[in-house]
Amino acid sequence: MQKNKDIVKAVNKNVRSSARKINNLLKNIRGKKADIAIRDLSFARQRIAHDIKKTLQSAVANAENNNQYDIDNLYVKEAYVGKSIVLKRFRPRAKGRASAIKKPYSNLTIILSEHKKIKKEFHGTKS
Repeated sequence: MQKNKDIVKAVNKNVRSSARKINNLLKNIRGKKADIAIRDLSFARQRIAHDIKKTLQSAVANAENNNQYDIDNLYVKEAYVGKSIVLKRFRPRAKGRASAIKKPYSNLTIILSEHKKIKKEFHGTKS
């Protein structure tokens, strides 16, 4: 199997938030340029936006240092989240019962790619 050379990846494992909450923010940055996505996450009101921003900045740093990509041409090709472990806690309730409290964790993956510069050649005259 051939590895794709034009992508850069950053994975953040065991992020302390549910996949639904993270995916809500990831929808907003898919397909955007990396610097615009970082700006949008800086002004997002959700707490988890800080962790997503750190992962995105890590992917940009990987692209710059490991693959010598131009950071101005990077865009978010894929951004997805998957479920990880679930921390289970219990709260005492009435009549000696207990109710479960689930504290989910998630695995966050951000994949960046570089826009290729396409040189447009002009042929002929405009009529």
